[in-house]
Amino acid sequence: MSNAARKWVYLIILALIWGSSFILIKKSLIGLTPYQVGSLRIIFTTLFLLPFGVKGSLRIKRRDWSWIAIVAFLSSFIPPIFFALAQTEIDSAVTSIFNSLTPLNTALMGVLLFGFTVTKKQTAGVLLALFGAVVLIAAGAELRQDQNYWYVGFIITSSILYAFNINVVKKHLLHIRPLILTTASFMVIFPPAFVLLYYTGFFESIASDTAMQKALWYIAVLALFGTAFSKVLFNKMVQIASPVFASSVTYLIPIIAVIWGVLDGEQLSIWQIGGGFIILIGVFLVHRKENS
Repeated sequence: MSNAARKWVYLIILALIWGSSFILIKKSLIGLTPYQVGSLRIIFTTLFLLPFGVKGSLRIKRRDWSWIAIVAFLSSFIPPIFFALAQTEIDSAVTSIFNSLTPLNTALMGVLLFGFTVTKKQTAGVLLALFGAVVLIAAGAELRQDQNYWYVGFIITSSILYAFNINVVKKHLLHIRPLILTTASFMVIFPPAFVLLYYTGFFESIASDTAMQKALWYIAVLALFGTAFSKVLFNKMVQIASPVFASSVTYLIPIIAVIWGVLDGEQLSIWQIGGGFIILIGVFLVHRKENS
């Protein structure tokens, strides 16, 4: 298979995997608390990655570990817990749409903290995406008054943390292979995740709680495919495709997540769909280069 065809296969697989992550979180919350979902996801992912990246991680220089610890907590420890907390109050489809703000926040972080320049089209994209977010929140609060849309803050905060992480990696950790960096990051947060899981009472209940046992399967699939496997696959796609093409997966993830949400009985109004579409247009403008 040629690289031209392979990159499209990778893109579709990644969209299916990451788009399905939100419904897996939703299902796992039936038997587990948000803190258990987040900590178990970290623990399982670490165990999946260790056989492939532990040797390389041990060769990382001491000066790099402080930056690795920062990106580990920002991108791999806090967001899994925050996404689980958000989905206790907000539908999985809506969560996925707000997650598409990550590329937007990446650009904003680059400008505000790392001195990157911004074009007029990118500024328009930022404003348009923020308007779309307001429309989405307002429409959702009107349609589902039983849901607490203040929990959107967990999603937006996570997208900001993801964005900060991307910029830190670009500036300080590009010399480390992605698989090694990912493994090292999860090695750092494995101990606190295990401690957190212990204090949730997980080990006292798992043996007798069938709902928790069933939820573990969703977490295992989420960790294996949604985190470990997908990161490796994404890195492979980046090697054979342009950054612009690789980032286009952002536009496909909400489509898959919305389909899963509708199949699971979630409701979406035309205004919510419109707000999500506005966000995606804004993200597209932010990542589109000015014509010379």
